Amino acid sequence: MGLLDLFWIFIVLTSLQPVINQRMVESARKKLIAKIEQRRNSRVILMVHRQETMSILGFPVYRYIDINDSEEVIRAIHMTDPSVPLDIILHTPGGLVLASLQIARAIKRHKGKVTVYVPHHAMSGGTLIALAADEIVMARDAVLGPVDPQLGEYPAVSVVKVVREKSRDEIDDKTLILADVAEKAIKQTKDAVKELLSDNYPEELAENLATLLTEGKWTHDYPITFEMAQELGLRVRDDMDKEFHQLMSLYPQPVRHRASVEYLPFPKLRK
Repeated sequence: MGLLDLFWIFIVLTSLQPVINQRMVESARKKLIAKIEQRRNSRVILMVHRQETMSILGFPVYRYIDINDSEEVIRAIHMTDPSVPLDIILHTPGGLVLASLQIARAIKRHKGKVTVYVPHHAMSGGTLIALAADEIVMARDAVLGPVDPQLGEYPAVSVVKVVREKSRDEIDDKTLILADVAEKAIKQTKDAVKELLSDNYPEELAENLATLLTEGKWTHDYPITFEMAQELGLRVRDDMDKEFHQLMSLYPQPVRHRASVEYLPFPKLRK
């Protein structure tokens, strides 16, 4: 075998190495998911969003909760026996309210116990999903976030505030229309939060939480820590199994696109 042949073999092996590494990580994830499901007799669903880099142009792509995610999560829930518990792992900056609410309502309708795990952060739409669970398990350094609606680049609460504080002559028609939409968005989101909390929390506490999380007390990226979540009255605990942290270590920052929702694709029945 000549030097040129060795060179081309080296090139081929080098080009295949990232693919092989990716397959090994995916295999390790599926084995760990299966191990957790077997130990807990549950369905494990992960929704993990990382900042990804396009393989050609190199521009960062920010992943968030979208309709495709809601389709995948709801499909996984439908493939699960209603009495089987759900263990949902969230790592997300948030995303579309429509998609987040679809997931949250599917979780709320599930008859088995639903536990949401937050190893690092579940902001905005991620928090909306977590509120539908029977309980939330947070790492001590993990955070949730407010769920106040956003209208493009503007918080809905801020748009309403501007209109209320200025005279009609100072406001253009576009801002008035935006304020009308903002008021509707705030009310709709508040009602949705109350709906999600209704079975697990007393009515007064659900009302207070819905108001606090939707009406702009904090900025949209404000971190609600484990201790703060406890003070607010949310059902949270911090005894997260090490296996959930191990799962997150198997989701390294990717350099190419991959699915953000993952589960073992077969029906899960109670044993």
